[in-house]
Amino acid sequence: MLIQILFFLSIGIIAGTITGLIPGIHINLIGVLLISLSASLFISINPIYLIVFIVSMAITHTFIDFIPSIFLGCPDTDTELSVLPGHELLKKGQGYQAIILTCYGSIAAIFILILISFPSILIISKIYEFTKIILPYLLIGISTLLILLERKKLSALFVFLFSGFLGLCVLNLPSINQPLLPLLTGLFGSSMLIISIKNKTQIPKQEITKPKIKILKPLFGAIIASPLCSFLPGLGSGQAAIIGNTISRTNKKGFLVLLGATNTLVMGFSFISLYVISKTRTGAAVAIQEIIKTLSPKLLILILTITLISGIISFFLTIFLAKTFAKKLGTFNYTIASITTLIILVVIVFLASGFLGICVLIASTLTGIYCISLKVRRTQMMGCLLLPTIILYLV
Repeated sequence: MLIQILFFLSIGIIAGTITGLIPGIHINLIGVLLISLSASLFISINPIYLIVFIVSMAITHTFIDFIPSIFLGCPDTDTELSVLPGHELLKKGQGYQAIILTCYGSIAAIFILILISFPSILIISKIYEFTKIILPYLLIGISTLLILLERKKLSALFVFLFSGFLGLCVLNLPSINQPLLPLLTGLFGSSMLIISIKNKTQIPKQEITKPKIKILKPLFGAIIASPLCSFLPGLGSGQAAIIGNTISRTNKKGFLVLLGATNTLVMGFSFISLYVISKTRTGAAVAIQEIIKTLSPKLLILILTITLISGIISFFLTIFLAKTFAKKLGTFNYTIASITTLIILVVIVFLASGFLGICVLIASTLTGIYCISLKVRRTQMMGCLLLPTIILYLV
């Protein structure tokens, strides 16, 4: 059994590397695919092996997906905030440092998760019933806080409501597969790529040097904010990072550490949340719940062990890939790379969501470009999920 577990662990890391490097392939999409295949193609495979594969893939993805986010400006919903500080460093020739900073945050988050997992189980189990009652008001309060933290508060409110209205429309379309894929790809991916193509962004030669930074302060913010996403729907690691940065103020490099930590912690806490309250907050957790309805204590320990092993391997793998990409980045045309990435995104959306998905992609891309022009944090566009969630719980 150990050999099979190690095999599926290795395959999961490879899969997580691929999903992390290819723009637009979010872990939620892979989760849906696995759910459909588990009832047919994978029916003869031991469910434990599939869970090992999913966990190792998901954790690896949280490390690797910062590479296209920072180097190509094409994030998913978990890394959208890395674009601004990451691109600033990239344009200074410090893109490698930006990746390493997120990597430091992610590997620290792995060990933090292991240390606080069992105390978290006790805390979440005790406060969840209470938070269910006040959940929509919590989401309203957090959304209001994120808007008030902006310099341009009216613009931030407009972006939140405008993207929220778009989210309501898209999520209520009756005949579209994977509506979140074109919605979030347009808001956070293709919009940024089109701006980069328009501006003909030039990337200087990248320095291969390690950053010097104190990570305790951003990690403290991540520890406080990340558990919120384990039981509050509509909140992702982007919002957790903003809240964490409010709790523990840090500079731009520290924010990248914080974002890396929250990205990995939110994924880890989603497994704990599945065990404690049987609620899923990530595609990986949804896939696990479909494969095996309830988690036993032994299975949770296995998941945490796989998280630790895959996290350590992913740390060194990310450093290697970041160094390789940083060396090659100055040898090709960045505009052509952006156009190629944009074409890949369009193809993925069409294959997953069809012609209607392309229409949603166009609408969300135009919305994203307009919202970016208002110069507020792009996390305000997560109103596309928060507003529908708030309305769902209030009605």
